[in-house]
Amino acid sequence: MTALRPDTAALDAADRRIISRLQEGLPLVEAPFATVAAELGISEGELLHRLELLLRDGVLSRFGPMYHAERLGGGLTLAALAVPEVDFERVTEAVNAFPEVAHNYRREHELNMWFVLATETPEHIAETIAGIEAATGLPIYNMPREEEFHVRLHLPV
Repeated sequence: MTALRPDTAALDAADRRIISRLQEGLPLVEAPFATVAAELGISEGELLHRLELLLRDGVLSRFGPMYHAERLGGGLTLAALAVPEVDFERVTEAVNAFPEVAHNYRREHELNMWFVLATETPEHIAETIAGIEAATGLPIYNMPREEEFHVRLHLPV
């Protein structure tokens, strides 16, 4: 859960263009990285190398596709925990050990750990929650989606 907070000033113009462009998604073509690299005026190899460095250095925490779990027959829910500060690192490791945890965030709130669960079946949500509760010794607040809103998030870099 401890993430690097790199100084954005350390990013060069090419890294900034890459991050900004990739927030738009990849084109559905045979060689999407080559296409994006050409748009950016760099080689495909340079694009892939820079992505590797951005991930390694913690500038990017994840780079990959976003799936609509429910449309694929799976389950999806938002969950939260009230974690005592002295146990935060231990609980973070326990929660993140579950492959169903899509992402996990610390919040300044009584419920200070929030994470998304994505499972292969809707029924597996309850099993995963029970497993995390057993591993952490803490009750999970399960907040399944009642209505879906699509909010496009683009972070200028």
